[in-house]
Amino acid sequence: MKAIQTDKAPAAIGPYSQAINSGAGLVFVSGQLPIDPATGAFPEGGVKEQTRQSLTNAKAILEAAGLGLNNVVKTTVFLADMADFAAMNEVYAQFFGAPYPARSAVAVKTLPKGALVEIECIAAQ
Repeated sequence: MKAIQTDKAPAAIGPYSQAINSGAGLVFVSGQLPIDPATGAFPEGGVKEQTRQSLTNAKAILEAAGLGLNNVVKTTVFLADMADFAAMNEVYAQFFGAPYPARSAVAVKTLPKGALVEIECIAAQ
């Protein structure tokens, strides 16, 4: 296993890696909160802006691993409110093309730092 690290995405806020290259052809990207690495804050706005930032962070981590969003085979989207699903989906569709990765989307009681969305992914090398 090899840890993936980049300054173009927020640093881990706990005892975990931004991503792990499994050594078996898969890269596991930890859940990305919508933290702007330049400011340490969430972007202004709502779930659309936060979704964009979460996916931008995931993309930066994948790029540090020598991959891109086209390598993503599975995502999991955690939403603080399932009523935000359509707005999240609108932005999500701007980041991925066919064939789209497999995806799960779940509502959770709360997310770290009061985020509206958190997105994790698995990519194939």
